[in-house]
Amino acid sequence: MEQLWGLLQRAQQLSPRSSQTVYQRVEGPQKGHLEEEEEDGEETLAHFCPMELKGPEPLGSRPRQPNLIPWAAAGRRAAPYLVLTALLIFTGAFLLGYVAFRGSCQTCGDSVLVVSEDVNYEPDLDFHRGTLYWSDLQAMFLQFLGEGRLEDTIRQTSLRERVAGSAGMAALTQDIRAALSRQKLDHVWTDTHYVGLQFPDPAHPNTLHWVDEAGKVGEQLPLEDPDVYCPYSAIGNVTGELVYAHYGRPEDLQDLRARGVDPAGRLLLVRVGVISFAQKVTNAQDFGAQGVLIYPEPADFSQDPHKPSLSSQQAVYGHVHLGTGDPYTPGFPSFNQTQFPPVASSGLPSIPAQPITADIASRLLRKLKGPVAPQEWQGSLLGSPYHLGPGPGLRLAVNNHRTSTPINNIFGCIEGRSEPDHYVVIGAQRDAWGPGAAKSAVGTAILLELVRTFSSMVSNGFRPRRSLLFISWDGGDFGSVGSTEWLEGYLSVLHLKAVVYVSLDNAVLGDDKFHAKTSPLLTSLIESVLKQVDSPNHSGQTLYEQVVFTNPSWDAEVIRPLPMDSSAYSFTAFVGVPAVEFSFVEDDQAYPFLHTKEDTYENLHKVLQGRLPAVAQAVAQLAGQLLIRLSHDRLLPLDFGRYGDVVLRHIGNLNEFSGDLKARGLTLQWVYSARGDYIRAAEKLRQEIYSSEERDERLTRMYNVRIMRPAPHLQFQLLLFLAFPHSKNSTPQPFDLKKWVEFYFLSQYVSPADSPFRHIFMGRGDHTLGALLDHLRLLRSNSSGTPGATSSAVFQESRFRRQLALLTWTLQGAANALSGDVWNIDNNF
Repeated sequence: MEQLWGLLQRAQQLSPRSSQTVYQRVEGPQKGHLEEEEEDGEETLAHFCPMELKGPEPLGSRPRQPNLIPWAAAGRRAAPYLVLTALLIFTGAFLLGYVAFRGSCQTCGDSVLVVSEDVNYEPDLDFHRGTLYWSDLQAMFLQFLGEGRLEDTIRQTSLRERVAGSAGMAALTQDIRAALSRQKLDHVWTDTHYVGLQFPDPAHPNTLHWVDEAGKVGEQLPLEDPDVYCPYSAIGNVTGELVYAHYGRPEDLQDLRARGVDPAGRLLLVRVGVISFAQKVTNAQDFGAQGVLIYPEPADFSQDPHKPSLSSQQAVYGHVHLGTGDPYTPGFPSFNQTQFPPVASSGLPSIPAQPITADIASRLLRKLKGPVAPQEWQGSLLGSPYHLGPGPGLRLAVNNHRTSTPINNIFGCIEGRSEPDHYVVIGAQRDAWGPGAAKSAVGTAILLELVRTFSSMVSNGFRPRRSLLFISWDGGDFGSVGSTEWLEGYLSVLHLKAVVYVSLDNAVLGDDKFHAKTSPLLTSLIESVLKQVDSPNHSGQTLYEQVVFTNPSWDAEVIRPLPMDSSAYSFTAFVGVPAVEFSFVEDDQAYPFLHTKEDTYENLHKVLQGRLPAVAQAVAQLAGQLLIRLSHDRLLPLDFGRYGDVVLRHIGNLNEFSGDLKARGLTLQWVYSARGDYIRAAEKLRQEIYSSEERDERLTRMYNVRIMRPAPHLQFQLLLFLAFPHSKNSTPQPFDLKKWVEFYFLSQYVSPADSPFRHIFMGRGDHTLGALLDHLRLLRSNSSGTPGATSSAVFQESRFRRQLALLTWTLQGAANALSGDVWNIDNNF
């Protein structure tokens, strides 16, 4: 370009001088415009600036220019093409520079979308290492995580007394808070709740006696360990004949009735496992039983002689409240000085329950007569088959007492850089009835290690986009009391700001299989993270490769529903926050020492045959990489489309009852229409988002608002944005609100105080799909025609219509929320 420009200058020097038109800035009233000016002689350099073009001058007003020499004239003709070429080169260079700048800009972090390991993460403004990629964050996390001492922390924690409300727990609380305070956290604090907990009465221990045919109390059966009990059992004495009821499931009790053995008025002997203690007792109560005895069946645990097994003199601890939190303040937080209404949870049983050992169960089973139990009900305690009973009479006395007990949750927070008011929460139970190595020591150790690891990353310049909230829960062994009370106390805040909850409870119960008990929204993210973590017991394989090696359908092998006894359950079923709990388990065998005095570090180490450190490290890697994605991705990696598959699967179960309902003049068409609306709305929104420009903030806001129900303050921010889209006071960040899809499945048509678990798929109550299915099954049971059958055992058309309406309109509401504006919604079925 310089050579060509010089050529033009020399050509002009050889040609006769002529007057030239230049543009100069006009000062004064005409500032901002340019005027033409005649100039002879020297060339004048004109700056690029806004100009006002003049019309052509009249003929004769300017001197005629002489003809240029031929090669100079050629240069003049080539000038426009040269300028055009320069502009093209400049435009191409600008675009290339923009693409390169886009990936390394230190001041545009909020516009960087992290979706894969090939896309860079947003660095903090003062981060000294420069741009961080996903591989960099992984390497940094694994480097600091590898410096921890997980195994030592598990061992030391399991040696400490930490029953909720005990002096040992108070000391551990102080130690853990001090450990958090030593890390680079922005906030550390403790929340205290005063809750009603139930404990054995040392002066009046629980007892079990034989009763003869005349009703006289006879020999006492030793319970062997009076410390083992069922918190929240009904108090009192009951007497009845003994009946063996397998696991105490509804189908087990129905099978008993079908075989001529009625559970009503009797004491039931049931095995540990399959369902929770609370469900066993509730089912027994529903069938009219007087009380429940729960024992560990050796046949349900591993028979490997190289692995330790539970002693036959050990009973298993477990609460029997069918719910979570303090059952004496349902729906209300148990803060001090709170005035509670005089009401107890509907999940408290009205019949007593007591754990017993396998030795005592063996003595009871030998006394049973009646029909032989089905083959799948048989166990290994006797040399002969188990019988169903009835057997001799028993008298059970339960004398537990309730105590108002302070419990303390411990919190540590790393504030987010861009969205500090959005919380990614990770928690672990701290308390334990016994040593609790597997129950809570592993989770506590992993939690502390993750706090230390992320603190080290922060010290090295890392800062997450969203806040990380680390919590150590108290009162977990009594039914997730600490976590539920916290949720009840801050419900209006948490259902707006909590993004996801990750539970570390029961994380290591074996090493053969990996399970993720979770909400469907997290399934795709879990799949992605599994591909990044090495298997702890299959060298050279990731966890994902280990899973698909045995079952190509990885989610069928890994994904499980959230159980009520998990702290993660309340986050989803009560608050509407997606949650996950990871567990490594034994292959088709339960960990035998859970909730017993033998849940020690030594036994856990023996069960895993020395692989405890590797398995705990794998859980820490899973949780940590999940936290990085959830706290740092610009858009939350939650797959709301997954619920379309869930809706199809669950509501497809209703099809088998269509004929029975049609015969009664009833139909399921309403819920089918709502199902179709949700699936179409979810798929349409997914396609719009995936086909849109990911960096378009206006589209991002619009789509995210359709994925959530904005809270009042978010609605106000949205109005500001729509009215003043370029104002500094408008919404500063895009709404990352896919988490609200979970919220939409909380039924708005039932009271949170009466039915706290309002989730129509995961909750409990008449509003759920499960309750509707159970009701429809009565259409085919004999109870509908049985004289004297209870109302709950008979199909009722009015109840069915109400259940159908609750389910339909909750599902339709979720579809409407995803559909967008009201003019795009049609609620006519």
